[in-house]
Amino acid sequence: MSKQLQLNNVSIRLENQLIVQEISFSLIPGEIGCLLGPSGCGKTTLLRAIAGFEQPTIGDIQLHGQQVADTKKSLSPEKRRVGMVFQDLALFPHLSVTDNIAFGMRDATKAEINHRIDELLELVGLSHLRNSHPHQLSGGQQQRIALARAMAPRPTLLLLDEPFSSQDSERREQLAREVRNILKQDGITAMLVTHDQHEAFAMADHIGVMTDGRLLQWDTPFNLYHSPQDRTVADFIGQGVFIRGRVLDNRQLQTPLGDLHGDVCLNLPVNAEVELLVRPDDIIHDDQSHYLATVEEKAFRGADHLYTLRLPGDTRVLCLAPSHHNHRIGEQIGIRLELDHLVVFPR
Repeated sequence: MSKQLQLNNVSIRLENQLIVQEISFSLIPGEIGCLLGPSGCGKTTLLRAIAGFEQPTIGDIQLHGQQVADTKKSLSPEKRRVGMVFQDLALFPHLSVTDNIAFGMRDATKAEINHRIDELLELVGLSHLRNSHPHQLSGGQQQRIALARAMAPRPTLLLLDEPFSSQDSERREQLAREVRNILKQDGITAMLVTHDQHEAFAMADHIGVMTDGRLLQWDTPFNLYHSPQDRTVADFIGQGVFIRGRVLDNRQLQTPLGDLHGDVCLNLPVNAEVELLVRPDDIIHDDQSHYLATVEEKAFRGADHLYTLRLPGDTRVLCLAPSHHNHRIGEQIGIRLELDHLVVFPR
């Protein structure tokens, strides 16, 4: 299938400092991607290069099969047909909702503009606010109007730079799901930049985990969680702890949780020292189990408690349990393991 966006070995140097290093990935039409990582990892610089505001020092960028940037030339932003939604939304306060949406459609006829406005307002569920002004809208409504404005000219690619950062964490995840549905219905290819993995998981088909200017893994959310290729990715995605282990053979590890069976996919020699990633959902609270652990900490999360448990030998693991299983600090509870896939890294 043709690629809507393709980066080939892109590096970017700003003021003699290497910000982005040798990054390659692609998106097919209609796909939503995400660059995920902490502040300062280079993800916004990479987004700016895709938009046309920075130029690669090495490599090239293609949009819909056309090269738009390499080390020698760069197509100007206005010629790339790329839409952007920024952190501050940047709605025009003196313009109505309809005029804000129409702003980027200067080359269309009046009939085309009106049809597209009607279409987008229905898509974002705000047809009843078409004559309102930005100050009359809630934060979530402003978000959807900013999205509609960016989508109005049917861009080749829509870029979203931390668009939900002003919202609380629960609202961010909800907005990410809503925006995903809107983009999918309109068939728009998009790239999100965020530091929030819940937001990334709610919205993206493919996620690239970045740190220190490097792309550690470009993969589906499922694979990033269950099959991280790098210890940094494993540590960054989801929650979990690393426990020590020793390779008995290529199907078996000796650990404080007992001898565990599964694919140890590293071709490590027998007796090699390793670290095993254990997620909270790998440890199941089971009142019938004779394998006991001591509750050291607990965090109430509404439907669940997140317990920190101490095992015999002082190893600690996390466990998610339904909130009606309400145990005291210091209490011993039964647990069983559901480690279907062993995520193992050399020590």
